[in-house]
Amino acid sequence: MACPSCRATLRLLPRRPAASPTLRQSSAIIISQIIPQSARSQQQSKRTLHTTPPLSAFRDLVRKYLGSLAKDQSPYHIYQATERLYKACSAQADYTIDPKSRKAGTLKTTDEGEEIGVSTGGPWHNDLHLLPTFSTWAQVTMLHMYLLVLRFRNMPQEKQSAWQEGLVNHFFYHAEAKMEFSHELSSRLIRQRYLKDLFVQWRGLMLACDEGVTKGDAVLAAAVWRNLFKADENVDTRNLAAVVSWMRFQMKALDQLPDELVERNGEMVFKTAPVNGEFRSVDVPAGVLRGAFEQEGLVAKVAAAAAA
Repeated sequence: MACPSCRATLRLLPRRPAASPTLRQSSAIIISQIIPQSARSQQQSKRTLHTTPPLSAFRDLVRKYLGSLAKDQSPYHIYQATERLYKACSAQADYTIDPKSRKAGTLKTTDEGEEIGVSTGGPWHNDLHLLPTFSTWAQVTMLHMYLLVLRFRNMPQEKQSAWQEGLVNHFFYHAEAKMEFSHELSSRLIRQRYLKDLFVQWRGLMLACDEGVTKGDAVLAAAVWRNLFKADENVDTRNLAAVVSWMRFQMKALDQLPDELVERNGEMVFKTAPVNGEFRSVDVPAGVLRGAFEQEGLVAKVAAAAAA
């Protein structure tokens, strides 16, 4: 039971009048005069549940959308295709680190302190005499990746960035795995620092090689010399010329491959025409230099070297 003060307050509140039967009847008459019967029936029909689209309509919409997606544009397809292409790049100058040598303290290193591994074979180590180190592997891999990036530029605009991004992601994931498991860099902070430096090298290689492709072989050779041969003043120019000649050959060969072959058979793109095969072209003197070679008696020596 409310106290006297509460009852006094309740008396001051306005009271809602009860709707009488007469008032309800008058309201119905007014509504019927203002809103036509057809409009009222249409308004009622909109509120029925039968106007909701069936679930099959949504299924058809999803099926139509999925069917509109190109098969070669799906992320899974791009991941698989770029993985095959990347494996073809990374296998060219691969190497291993013997854990027994590290444990025994007999693992060889370069003057800069970089660990020297055991080559898995291939002309980059055997014929160009590049050391089986992480930096050599990274530079050779990035050189092959650059050739594929050039090939991606022939693809439709909407595919270029996705394919290049997939290829680069595979490289950096693999590079970090090599740092951690092959070279036992357990510190993630140190690995991230090396990966940042590696990314700068990748961007620099792309810009330098782009300039060389457009300006000529001399500029391209300078880019290869700075990146692959670490600006070594004692580099064998025959090896340098072979790499430049090989790059030009691969650019032409990849350009002639159809997109379907690049996407489906990525592991085969670098199987033919290895870099050491270019020595036969490099050892033949150019026409403008043949007279100077004959004068110095070098033509016979060059022919013998080419035959060997």
